[in-house]
Amino acid sequence: MSDDKSWQLLEKAVLAGVQEQRRARRWGIFFKILTFAYLFIALALFSPVMDFQKQAARSENHTALIEIRGMIADKEEASADNIITSLRAAFEDPKTKGVVLRINSPGGSPVQSSYVFNEIRRLRGEHPGIKVYAVITDLGASGAYYIASAADQIYADKSSLVGSIGVTASGFGFVGVMEKLGVDRRIYTSGQHKAFLDPFQPQKEDETVFWQGVLDTTHKQFIASVKLGRGDRLKVEGHPELFSGLIWSGEQALELGLIDAYGNASQVARDVIGEKEMVDYTVQDNPFDRFAKRIGASVAENMAIWMGFQGPALR
Repeated sequence: MSDDKSWQLLEKAVLAGVQEQRRARRWGIFFKILTFAYLFIALALFSPVMDFQKQAARSENHTALIEIRGMIADKEEASADNIITSLRAAFEDPKTKGVVLRINSPGGSPVQSSYVFNEIRRLRGEHPGIKVYAVITDLGASGAYYIASAADQIYADKSSLVGSIGVTASGFGFVGVMEKLGVDRRIYTSGQHKAFLDPFQPQKEDETVFWQGVLDTTHKQFIASVKLGRGDRLKVEGHPELFSGLIWSGEQALELGLIDAYGNASQVARDVIGEKEMVDYTVQDNPFDRFAKRIGASVAENMAIWMGFQGPALR
């Protein structure tokens, strides 16, 4: 019996040791994960996301690089606030010898594009010694071309897609579906045309004409800005389709005066500006802000589509 008790005690001690080791291992893993998460959050929130001022301070004379990527819209990476912040920082740095806007964007908000267009022209007027060069990579369409047209010169590749000088607004109509389902739409407004974009009601001719007028006015503003920026370089004569919303290859764009020459960002910095060292002034959100904005923008966009309204976009 004493031997049995001894073995039982020994077995319990061994099991207790094993459990303690497992418990310690689990806590060790937990604290490692916690430490990793803490470091990630600290780096994301407290490290400088775009410390272009320190980067520029370590540099001698340089070319300022500003990326314009993706949709041009409020709260997006290529928002007017972000682009203008980058532009002002680049122009205010005494070591900046030229600015390159590297563009890869399908366009977006006419308002945001207009803000940037006007700011580029204002900064060029205040700093005549600093020239701005737009370099279109894959795509520089609509609002992106709106911005590019404010530059001193525009460069692209032969295969780049350039132009699309037009305006669009889209929505859906569910009237036929509602009728088939036997569902009545009940909406109450205090203005005769307050619900004129409601997707659950039939379109009215006078409201369609009105909305087309809004788009036409925005299109005229777009064309006027492009003409202001490009001037006599545009081959308007004999090319009525230039402002029709069509998009052109870089090779066609050169013939139409939409761009000035072929080239990429590093080539322009080296051969045109004369400063091959480039300092990136692009403002970038930290990962948490990007995630939150994308979630918010996605919800807002889906709500707008569901309500049948998506504001005018330069495309």
